[in-house]
Amino acid sequence: MTASTDTAPLAASGLRKSYGDQEVVGGLDFALQRGECFGLLGPNGAGKTTTLRLCLGLTEPDGGRITVLGEPVPAQAREARQRIGVVPQFDNLDPDFTIEENLLIFGRYFGLSDADIRPRIPDLLEFAGLTSRAKARIQTLSGGMKRRLTLARALINDPELIFLDEPTTGLDPQARHVIWERLRNLLKQGKTLLLTTHFMEEAERLCQRVAIMERGRFIAEGAPDQLIENTVEPHVVEVHGDGVRDWATAQGKTLAERCEATGETVFCYTHDPAALIADLDGRPALRYLHRRASLEDVFLKLTGRELRD
Repeated sequence: MTASTDTAPLAASGLRKSYGDQEVVGGLDFALQRGECFGLLGPNGAGKTTTLRLCLGLTEPDGGRITVLGEPVPAQAREARQRIGVVPQFDNLDPDFTIEENLLIFGRYFGLSDADIRPRIPDLLEFAGLTSRAKARIQTLSGGMKRRLTLARALINDPELIFLDEPTTGLDPQARHVIWERLRNLLKQGKTLLLTTHFMEEAERLCQRVAIMERGRFIAEGAPDQLIENTVEPHVVEVHGDGVRDWATAQGKTLAERCEATGETVFCYTHDPAALIADLDGRPALRYLHRRASLEDVFLKLTGRELRD
C-alpha cells in the first residue's frame, strides 16, 4: 500500500537531477507512510545521497515535486527542516563541548530556548544510554557512544520525520544492535524514518518497505519479505573449498537452479536443496553453509556482484 501524497510525511513525484550529461536521479516517485521505516538501498553511485539532499532541500531538482510534512521543497525547505531530524553518515559532533552542551547548542539551531531544551536533555541522554556521561567530552566517547549521541541529537526538536544516512556504518555488532533497538523504539512512538544503508540485514530488520536504486531509478520496491519471495529462490547454499569452481561447473549447475561464483565461494540458489546437500556431504574437500534467502540475495541479483567506486 502506498501512502497518499497529500498526507504522506514525505512524497516525491517525477523527481529528477542531472549533473552535466549524467542523470543522477531519473524520475523517482515515492511516498512514505506515517510511522514506517522506508529503506533506500543501492550500490555506490546509485543516487541515494542526491535523493536525500533533494528531499532535504539542500539540492535544487531539475524537475518533479517534493513535499515534506506538507511543505513544498525546496521553496519551504527551511520550514520543513524545523520539524525533521537528520542523522548524517559521519558524526559531526562538536569536540569542544560536552555531551550535554552538544544537545543544548544543537537545540538552539531550531530556535528553541534553553528553557525548552534543558527539560528534554535527560530523556535524550537516557535514550542514548549516556545519562552517566552528560559532562563527558566528545573525545572520550567510543564510536558507538558518538553514534547514539548523534541519533539522540537528531531528536532534540521532537521531529516527525527522521532521515538516517547509514546510521550504523563503522560500528561493531553490539553497538549496531543497540542502535537498531533505539530505532525500533522511535517507530513505536509513531516517528517516520527514511533509512539509507549498505547493511541488508539492517534494512530487513527495520524497514516495512524498501526501494532498491540503480542508476537513479527504482528497480524494485516493496516489503523485504515480499521482495525475497518474488525475486530469488528460497534456499541458498554457499560452497567453498578446493576445486569449488570445477564442482560448480560439473555438478552445482545441474543440482541448483542458479549458481554464482564470487572469489572462492559459489552461491547456489534452489527451491529444493536436498540433492545439492546430499552431493556436498560426499565431498570432504568442500564445505558449505545452507541458509534461507535474504534481502542481500535480492540486492545482489538485481545490482550485480561487481565492485562499485
